[in-house]
Amino acid sequence: MSNSLVYTHLFSWIQDFKELTKFRLALSVVFSSIAGYLLGIDEFHFGNLVLLALGGYAMVGASNAFNQIIEKDLDAKMKRTKNRPIPSGSMSVNTAFAIASLLTVVGLLLLFVINPITAMFGAISIFLYVSVYTPLKTMTPLSVFVGAFPGAIPFMLGWVAATGSFGIEAGTLFMIQFFWQFPHFWALGWWLYDDYKTGGFFMLPTGKRDKGTAIQIILYTIWTLIVSVVPVLGITGDLKLSIVSASLIFILGLVMLYYAIKLFKNRETKDARQLMLASVSYITLIQIIYVLDKYIRLWL
Repeated sequence: MSNSLVYTHLFSWIQDFKELTKFRLALSVVFSSIAGYLLGIDEFHFGNLVLLALGGYAMVGASNAFNQIIEKDLDAKMKRTKNRPIPSGSMSVNTAFAIASLLTVVGLLLLFVINPITAMFGAISIFLYVSVYTPLKTMTPLSVFVGAFPGAIPFMLGWVAATGSFGIEAGTLFMIQFFWQFPHFWALGWWLYDDYKTGGFFMLPTGKRDKGTAIQIILYTIWTLIVSVVPVLGITGDLKLSIVSASLIFILGLVMLYYAIKLFKNRETKDARQLMLASVSYITLIQIIYVLDKYIRLWL
């Protein structure tokens, strides 16, 4: 076999691996975990940060891989997923299962090296995502509520990895990402409603792109905003936030709320897409603000 052919096969395998593990989504989860870790540490340990990043990616990648194995027939029906490795035929179910299993073991071991409680939350996350959330997606809109639990773990997981304990600080980080997921995923469900319907997935709380769904999106956006600025009150232990940073987060929340209200008024697909993108920007930016706020306050 020529070198060029080897490189072609290797490149193709890497692309399939990235798609199977949802590379960009997994990186965003790792980003959240690292943000939580930087918020929780008193003393920086590069080794633990690497273990958290690799272990976190492995756990998310495993969850996504198992998810695609379970949903392979449904993925084949939808435009946005029909070219994934399994439905497209570029990867067998057995290969995907072997990768998912290996990632699960490796991920748990890496997180366990940091501390046992981090590994425990990692295990809970993958169990809920694969064994509860995934089957419920074709049964009930409540799947989004169930999925919000494993989805909210990463930000909190970083704090637990840094401190070895779960307290009000980790709980607050969990609640921020928990409430955020409702407007995010409902906006995504609204935007891709027809494709999800083809696959038989129930993503919207009322099952329809109606005012009832839009109102719930607004309410959960407000809850997300409120929980995100709670640390400024000084009631969340060692997790603190300055007035300046809380004000910036509040403004970002108002931007997200603007798009939620816009969706309520217009009920257009483009508005749902704008809200979804705004929600992604929101969660990323507030995590950056939280980390910068901590270290600026330390330096001052």
